[in-house]
Amino acid sequence: MSITIENVKKQFGSFQALDNISLNIETGELIALLGPSGSGKTSLLRIIAGLENLDEGVILFDGENITEINAKERNIGFVFQHYALFKHMTVFDNVAYGLKVRPRKSRPSKKEIANKVHTLLSLVKLEHFANRFPNQLSGGQRQRVALARALAVEPKVLLLDEPFGALDAKVRKDLRRWLRKMHNEFHVTSIFVTHDQEEALDVADRIVVMNKGRIEQVGTPEDVYDHPNSPFVYDFLGNVNLFKGRLKNGQLVHGNYTGPVDEGFTQNDVEAIGYVRPHDIQIERTAILEDMVPAKIIFIHAIGPIVQIELHRQDVDEYLEAELSKEHFRSLKLQRGEQIYIRPKQLKVFIPEDFSI
Repeated sequence: MSITIENVKKQFGSFQALDNISLNIETGELIALLGPSGSGKTSLLRIIAGLENLDEGVILFDGENITEINAKERNIGFVFQHYALFKHMTVFDNVAYGLKVRPRKSRPSKKEIANKVHTLLSLVKLEHFANRFPNQLSGGQRQRVALARALAVEPKVLLLDEPFGALDAKVRKDLRRWLRKMHNEFHVTSIFVTHDQEEALDVADRIVVMNKGRIEQVGTPEDVYDHPNSPFVYDFLGNVNLFKGRLKNGQLVHGNYTGPVDEGFTQNDVEAIGYVRPHDIQIERTAILEDMVPAKIIFIHAIGPIVQIELHRQDVDEYLEAELSKEHFRSLKLQRGEQIYIRPKQLKVFIPEDFSI
C-alpha cells in the first residue's frame, strides 16, 4: 500500500501544526517521522489514520483519494505509546478483539480467529502468555501485545505513535530490533513517530525530519546523518561542534583556525558557521598539519569502546567535544589538563541564509 500526501495543512487555532506537507511513501516502506515536540509529526500520523481532519490537501492510498473516508474504513493498524490494551481482557482476547467485532459476513470463524491469534502471539514471543491479563505483563510485553493486536486485522498500513517512548532504554533497543525483523516478515507499509534520533536511525528505511510543521529533509538514515541539508537537521541528529567565523577567500576563519571550505561558496567576508561531529575532530600531540590549533583537555570519559573528550580552545574561549576509539586514545596517551592540537576532519558550513529556510 503506497501513501501519497499532497499539500496537507492543519491549523489548531492560531497554531500552524502542518504547513503544506507533501510526501510519497512506497509500498512496504518503514518510515520514521522524526522531530521535536510540536513539529507536527503526530498530527500528520493522525491525519493519515483518519483520526484528525485536515484543513487543506489530499491523502491517497494506492492512488485512491481516501481523504473523506473515516478511520474505520481505512484498514489501518494503530499502536499507541501507552498500549491502550483492554485491562479486563486476556492477552488472547485483546489480540482477537479486532477480528471478533467485524460484521458477521466478514468475521472469521472461532477456529480461524484462534489460529491467527496463536500465530501472532508466537511471532511476538508471547505464546505462553495468552491467558494473562495486561497488568501481569511488563511494559515491553504489553507493547508487543498491542502490535500483535494491530496486525491481527491484516492492516494495509501500520501506524505507530512513539511506540517505545514509555519503556526503558534496554527494552526499547530490544523492541527496535524486533520491530525491524517483524516488518521484514510482514512487509506492511509502516510509519512510526519518534523524537529519538537513535531509534529513527536504527530502524527506518527512510527518515522524514520535521520542524515547525514542515519537512526539513527526507532520506535514508545515512543520507540525513552524513549529508544534512540544514543547520536544524545537523543539530537535531546528533552532537555537534560549532566553528563560528567568517568566509574569506574560500576558507573558514575561526579564531586561530583557518581551513578550506569544500562547498564551493562564492561569498567572501561573510559570517559562517562550520558544523563538525565529535568523531570528526582530529587530535594530535603536536601540530602535524598547518590548520591545527591548540586546545586543552578538560575532561576524559573513557567508559566503553568510545572515549569522549571535552576540550577548551583558549583562542576563542569555546568548548568542544571529541570522540576517539579506545585504541586510538591509548596510543596517544592523553591526560587531563594537557595541551593537544585539533582540527575538523570534515566541516559542513552554513551561512545566515541557511538558517532562515
